[in-house]
Amino acid sequence: AQPLPPAPAHTVIVIMENHAYGEVIGSPQAPYLNQLARPGTLFTHSYAITHPSEPNYLALFAGGTQGVTDDSCPHRFTAANLASELIAAGKTFAGYSEDLPGTGSAVCTSGEYARKHVPWTDFSNVPAADSKPFTSFPAGDYARLPALSFVIPNLCHDMHDCPVSTGDAWLRAHLSGYARWAASHASLLVVTWDEDDSSAGNQIPTIMTGQMVRAGRYSAPVTHYGVLRTLESLYRLPPTGHAAAAHVITGIWK
Repeated sequence: AQPLPPAPAHTVIVIMENHAYGEVIGSPQAPYLNQLARPGTLFTHSYAITHPSEPNYLALFAGGTQGVTDDSCPHRFTAANLASELIAAGKTFAGYSEDLPGTGSAVCTSGEYARKHVPWTDFSNVPAADSKPFTSFPAGDYARLPALSFVIPNLCHDMHDCPVSTGDAWLRAHLSGYARWAASHASLLVVTWDEDDSSAGNQIPTIMTGQMVRAGRYSAPVTHYGVLRTLESLYRLPPTGHAAAAHVITGIWK
């Protein structure tokens, strides 16, 4: 198998909502996302785990749905997860959620913010201070980012309540600077979806781009657990939950 590159200096994972692969990839409604995919790797057989949203976020973050089968709130878990493993390894983590009313807020909803899309708020082993509003994202000074962070757009900008074109424009406005920077600063951007629109076998768009990623399409099947396993492997962390049985994504690295 291809050896993994060194751990990225920074990784940002953006999670969008409820669209199947074919609604985004090749769509004129998503010019920025299709542009973003070109210098990176587009996963042509990427799949979510289940429906509805919340268990998919938990799967990607912690390697399991934690028994959640709906979008209920609040929850409290103690399982190991990507953030707790990073912290245990002496690395830094943050989640940046659009419209979160304040750092560490535990509210279930506030305006267009929805905690069901923000899994780290549910885990007692992740400090509340690591859950930040998106206004704290260090735009233009990306070296200040933690080792790994998530970006959670609000219910409109994640394409849940608004069109694909709205989410695409939001990504261009808020993440294109980081994407350009990552390409020359040993960093990684992952853009994925929680689930499809319930029409296409739960096939979702997933894109990885950054200095260590080569351009191309990756056709082997990938799930949230495989993405998690790969991130854990890049940072030399022990795999959590079902990620332990998933394959590390190889063949996409320069």
